[in-house]
Amino acid sequence: MFIFRSVVGKLWLTIIGLVGVVLLILGLFLVNYMENYFAQANDQTKNMKNMAVKFSAEASHHMYDEQFYQLSNELLSFQDAKMLVISTDMKEMVIPSTQGSELASFHVTDFFTEAELRQVFVGQTKDKHVNKSGTGRIKTGTEYLVVAVPLRNLQGTIVGATLLYQSLQSLEATQAYMLRLFIYVSIVGFLMTTFFAFFLFSRITRPLQQLKKAADFITMGEYGTRVPIQSKDEIGELAKTFNHMGEKMQESIRALSQEKEHLSSILRSMTDAVITLDANGSVMLTNPQGEKIVQEWSKIEWSEDDEETRRFRKPDTALGDWGLMSYSNPYSSPIPVPLIPLFEAVVDESSEAATKLHVQNGVWSVAMTPLYTSDQVRGAVAVLRDVTEEERLDKLRKDFVANVSHELRTPISMLQGYSEALLDDIPSTPEERVELVQVIHDESLRMGRLVRDLLDLARMEAGHLELVFREVEFDSLVRRMHRKFAVMAKERGITLSATLPEEPLILGRGDEDRLEQVLTNLLDNAFRHTASGACIAIKAETAVYKDRPAIRIEVSDEGQGIPADDLPFIFERFYKADKARTRGSSGGTGLGLAIVKNIVDAHHGSVTVQSALGQGTTFTLLLPCELK
Repeated sequence: MFIFRSVVGKLWLTIIGLVGVVLLILGLFLVNYMENYFAQANDQTKNMKNMAVKFSAEASHHMYDEQFYQLSNELLSFQDAKMLVISTDMKEMVIPSTQGSELASFHVTDFFTEAELRQVFVGQTKDKHVNKSGTGRIKTGTEYLVVAVPLRNLQGTIVGATLLYQSLQSLEATQAYMLRLFIYVSIVGFLMTTFFAFFLFSRITRPLQQLKKAADFITMGEYGTRVPIQSKDEIGELAKTFNHMGEKMQESIRALSQEKEHLSSILRSMTDAVITLDANGSVMLTNPQGEKIVQEWSKIEWSEDDEETRRFRKPDTALGDWGLMSYSNPYSSPIPVPLIPLFEAVVDESSEAATKLHVQNGVWSVAMTPLYTSDQVRGAVAVLRDVTEEERLDKLRKDFVANVSHELRTPISMLQGYSEALLDDIPSTPEERVELVQVIHDESLRMGRLVRDLLDLARMEAGHLELVFREVEFDSLVRRMHRKFAVMAKERGITLSATLPEEPLILGRGDEDRLEQVLTNLLDNAFRHTASGACIAIKAETAVYKDRPAIRIEVSDEGQGIPADDLPFIFERFYKADKARTRGSSGGTGLGLAIVKNIVDAHHGSVTVQSALGQGTTFTLLLPCELK
């Protein structure tokens, strides 16, 4: 039961136990006392005999003095005893009654028979215990102790007998009284203990229950809970201390929450991914970017044949056996597999480390720092930054330098060589001299185109491309481009066609010059890679692009086509499907399609390509009629 598990119940049981022990000791002493008292009662017969003999001896001097007998009875009444005197002829001497005596008056024959009295008359002493029926104020069944001794005169002749009888009621009454006293004291002690226990319940247990309830509320996060106890005792001091603790805890939790929210805001606002790991390699904390990386990299597994697996396969490391480890290992949130080698190095060496990881066509810069607890590494925190674009731009820069150097080296070499030939007067005829000059002129024009394209592309990528938007009649632009390349098509034996709808194609906002540059680059590429006898077609029509009216332009040829492996890269600068980079008057700079994509993007359109090797290529442009 609850009362036996509470403080009050324990105190109550303790006090009950103490009271019980005290009463038990008291009872033992009382029992011992009563035993001694009754032991003395066993000697009462002997005492009564001695007393009766003395009274009988003294009565011989006051044989007929009633005052003597009356005084004797008064003295005997202090011991609850009474005296009778009888003569040998069985006559009783009448003794005046003692006032105030509670002892009943009896006749001699109530105690002894005539035969027993005759024995006394011949000099014997008799004693016996007699149970008599109640008479007067004496209750039924009262036991008496009776002693009879011979009564002698002054000459020594037996003239009668003296009887003393005493009620044993006083002994029984004392025993009953002591028993009742013991019971009453026990009941009062138990009642007072119970009352004290309930008093303690109101003064101790109830405040403690309030403290427990308040502690439960604080455990559930209600840190503003307080205990309404105003007493001045230790419980009150405990309540004040508890309330003070609650206030301090509320302030600490508020400060921690603010700090946590501040840190969380910082982590959420970071563009870098943050992943916190414990000593076992489990992910403890991430920001949204880190969580995204953990989910994306969860599909990565190491196989037995993986070089990195064999390299970092150590059975006695902080993470256990790395053999055949995958993301499905029995961790609650396992470490992403690409981070395992770096994490192992950081834990083993207890020092920070940094590296670059190539994961899923991306490049990540990773910096990992160990976390310490009492000079022991308890985990690590990794900061990951996506440097794919930086790596691409760095590669693009390197490729740009290499490609520009490669593109300029040939015309510069040709200009230098042919100019030296002219200076050395190597041509012997005017025709040879004109031919050398023509080559120098063509190469200078080629260098000029290259420089112009580079400048245009640089301005476009830097966002400095100035577009003059106005309404463009796109069907007129297509017809003009058809006329522009018609002569080249006739010279090369290529059929050039243009297909336009009957209604006019109006581009609400566009830069006509830049759009002409787009079509020029596309047609120039088509003519460069299309053999004689093939066809090149331009087709323009209305379409829908991103739920808006648009114009679709297709430039298709029946040339040699583009390999499928090269299609994703043809819009990059200096990229050429012709790996031999054949040079000649018709050779391109490798920048035309990059310029096309930048101009189309500036018009919020799109450019796509479809090609099959040996079957031709089709470029499709989608330009919205109105720019938002």
